[in-house]
Amino acid sequence: MRRRRSGAVRRMSVRDLCGEAVAGVATRPSRLALTTLGTVLGIAALVATLGLGQTAAGQISERFDAVAATRVVIEPAEREGPDGQVDATELPWDAPERLGRLAGVDSAGTYAAVDVGGASVVGLPVTAATGTLENVVPVAAASPGLFAAVGASLRTGRLYDSGHDERADRVVVLGKYAAERLGVNRVDSQPSVFIGNRAFTVVGIIDSVDHRSGILDAVVMPMGTARETYGLEAPEAVEIRTALGAAQQVGGQARLAVSPNDPDLLAADVPPPPGSLGDNVSADVNGLFLALGGLSLLVGGLGIANVTLLSVMERVSEIGLRRAVGAGRTHVAGQFLVESGLVGLIGGLIGAAAGVLTTVGVSVVRDWTPLLDTRLAVAAPLLGAVIGLVAGTYPAWRASTIEPIAALRSG
Repeated sequence: MRRRRSGAVRRMSVRDLCGEAVAGVATRPSRLALTTLGTVLGIAALVATLGLGQTAAGQISERFDAVAATRVVIEPAEREGPDGQVDATELPWDAPERLGRLAGVDSAGTYAAVDVGGASVVGLPVTAATGTLENVVPVAAASPGLFAAVGASLRTGRLYDSGHDERADRVVVLGKYAAERLGVNRVDSQPSVFIGNRAFTVVGIIDSVDHRSGILDAVVMPMGTARETYGLEAPEAVEIRTALGAAQQVGGQARLAVSPNDPDLLAADVPPPPGSLGDNVSADVNGLFLALGGLSLLVGGLGIANVTLLSVMERVSEIGLRRAVGAGRTHVAGQFLVESGLVGLIGGLIGAAAGVLTTVGVSVVRDWTPLLDTRLAVAAPLLGAVIGLVAGTYPAWRASTIEPIAALRSG
């Protein structure tokens, strides 16, 4: 009897074991569907979360790189010397020209707030019939290259050029909010604004900027005009727009180009490396949804464990019969392990497909470019199988401990 059982054990192959497991699963399709539901939801949530996170990160990174990742700002800094004296430096007037020689610099311009000595700013609209409008409007100075560096777009009129700057012409451009407060809405008849008793011709109105939004609230004049009229001593900052991907390089070279004698007295505001913002956002989004996906996987694993254990209880007579004709404990345990692993694999395959379709569908609706790591789509079904194997370990062990005589008697 022992020899016969040992021979039966040796003759039972892996192929036979897998065939019995497939037959056991296929005979109960409704139970299979309900058992795999938790795994399907968990794997689908996992794949869709990571896919949408990567896709959203790609979109954020693309938009960030196109605007913020091309901006470098140079400003004066202070340093305390060994004797306690604070060293400082001033930005040179020709800083944009120096920076223009660097590779990767598309445009550069200087900016400074202008102290007008408390003088009020008065607008004289071309359509004014009842007098003038007086408001507290800040006054700033900018070199012609600043408008390109901050991505300024015009509502009407034009921007002043280097000729106005060199001649210190009394011309200004208005931010759209400053223009509204001063009552200027057109420039075709050369309207003027008065700063104190000095008249300045309005040549244009700025509608929007990518950076330095304070320009939209200000009256902006050429640097040369501010220097000659109001004694502006030096620019406060240099705005630089770089080619995409060149911000890190330009940021490292800009201080030396502007102040070769002591570059440490300048501070460079350089954006983080391209893609890092998107990675951070992706990590924040994934952290939340991965927790939900993990919870769904846990529920799915518990569902497989419960259904497999119930199947063991229902199939006690079958287990006893198999043991009586020569099946060993390992074969019984192996069959139930393979069944639970197969259920997990099926749930993983369906869940991975659902997650990929969700990612593509959302990307199409939002007009995004879908991004998904192919390794995730391949690993997701394997993860489902692993969950099934882990969930079926205890039921398989319970099945292997059933004695043939007790099983046949209960049957």
